[in-house]
Amino acid sequence: MLFKDKLDDIAKKLAPEFDKLFERVIETQTHDGDLLLFVENGLYNPEVHTWNNLKEKTSPYMFGPSNEGHSWITHYKFIHAYRTNAVTDVSFEEYLEKIEYSQERKDEINFLKENEGQSIQLEMLVYLKIWEADAFIKRFYQIARIANKEDYDWHFKISESTRDINATGNRQTIIRKNIRDKFKNDFPILYEAFKASYNTQLRNSIAHSKYSILGEIFT
Repeated sequence: MLFKDKLDDIAKKLAPEFDKLFERVIETQTHDGDLLLFVENGLYNPEVHTWNNLKEKTSPYMFGPSNEGHSWITHYKFIHAYRTNAVTDVSFEEYLEKIEYSQERKDEINFLKENEGQSIQLEMLVYLKIWEADAFIKRFYQIARIANKEDYDWHFKISESTRDINATGNRQTIIRKNIRDKFKNDFPILYEAFKASYNTQLRNSIAHSKYSILGEIFT
């Protein structure tokens, strides 16, 4: 369940920070095309070297959605559909009043709590779709680099195993060190937002179904 008043509060806090971030990267990009590469998803695709259906050699440096982009579009459609249908104009405080125990309204209260429990589980799925998505992580990784006067990283790659020695790093390391921590000094609000929203214990509990919802208690 998404409360519009809560979302509005978050937007008022974060929107100016994103405006500030994009103003920064226009000034700090090391090449005039870095921001364009960020928008168009510049990537290095070594599979090009195995293609044998082209008359001319093709550069492995290219841009476009690629597999990760098409995957993100698929998941975004789900996220957008959920947020469109789940948002409510009832304020959070009003909702708390509605579920406050009352013997006369116990059936209504139980119904509301049951719906809330179902919505929480859908939001857990949304959580994974965001923090496990290569495209989402890559975009923030690149924008954090550009904001810190670093070159666009054509060779960005999330490791799939400890044997993947040519990867940029695993998801946890990239999110915490290569994204969150790079915002700490100049964009403390974004830093705190990442710190509050990305939690490996929460992620693992969701991914491995190690949680329970007992009434108003989530463990």
